[in-house]
Amino acid sequence: MKLVLDAEQEDLRSAVRRLLADRSSPATVREVMASERGDDPGLWKSLADLGLLGLVVPEDFGGAGAGHVERAVVLEELGRAVTPTPFFASAVLATDALLALDDDAARAELLPALAGGEKVATVAVAEGGGPWDRTGGATTATERDGGWRLDGTKTPVLAGMVADVVLVLAGTPDGPGWFAVDAAADGLTRTALTGLDPTRRFARLAFAATPARRLVSADPGAALDLVADLAAVALAAEQVGVMQRALELTVDYAKVRVQFGRPIGSYQAVKHGLADVYSAWEHSLSVLRHAAWTADHDRAGLPLAAALARTYIGPACFEAGNAMVQYHGGIGYTWEHDAHLYYKRAKSAQLLFGPPSAHRARLADRLGI
Repeated sequence: MKLVLDAEQEDLRSAVRRLLADRSSPATVREVMASERGDDPGLWKSLADLGLLGLVVPEDFGGAGAGHVERAVVLEELGRAVTPTPFFASAVLATDALLALDDDAARAELLPALAGGEKVATVAVAEGGGPWDRTGGATTATERDGGWRLDGTKTPVLAGMVADVVLVLAGTPDGPGWFAVDAAADGLTRTALTGLDPTRRFARLAFAATPARRLVSADPGAALDLVADLAAVALAAEQVGVMQRALELTVDYAKVRVQFGRPIGSYQAVKHGLADVYSAWEHSLSVLRHAAWTADHDRAGLPLAAALARTYIGPACFEAGNAMVQYHGGIGYTWEHDAHLYYKRAKSAQLLFGPPSAHRARLADRLGI
């Protein structure tokens, strides 16, 4: 097992960090998150040009043929910059879903477009929050008029307003099934949602006899489980990046903020608090490297590694965001300072695929407790 990045992976990190320093500065993040789309098409094209949207996509389908360790590196940097982008929806959830299914035709049609940035896709499984339902929930698919039609509502759907293709898990007369829906299809209504994190957009998707294409899958529930585990690793990477930048900014502030004639970083309570955040970040980094390596080399061990990542890193990231606001004092509560962006990203990420209690229960189950 490798827990240290090699030179090529560090070069990848440096390239992504340079790109985001230029295209996703704090001022740019605020401008983009206030826009109607909530993302930057120019940055999306740059991510595609660097081959970052298809890192885990096989070369036969237009991807880089790299692995989840490399994708985790990119996600760390996106989290570090709290970049508003549909990367997680398209290059993680939708890409992993297509690779987990058994539909060669759909892979050949969609993966090159996703890897090249020509299309954005997302996955619609949730119906009101909480852990994903393997049955498809209350959304149903029926065969009529010579094809499949979907009825129901999925919410929240990550990047649901900008996605060109939506991969939906729905119930059918013979069990759950995966379906591909064109975002311009008749009967699909998309409603933007207001969430805690202004840098991450969600939507409610309502289907009313919406035409859909059924995707081939020998075991739709098992495919969803794999997508969820890989999403847990990817989200953990983003959270590690959030933690790192929150710590950096807070340490820098503690060195220059003077109170009672001394920099606040010289006080023992502040030192110990920031040391705790640093320790949690180091532990989180190790948990992430293990989970990403497992995703590439030990799929049998992935469920446990993913559950551990969600259980440990989610709360640790939120504590880092909370500490950032606390140690910045009054300015940390203002809209003008970036502390609230890291705090909100940390909290929304912690709850993205269900509450912490659900992740702890999942870890306990996989440990056989």
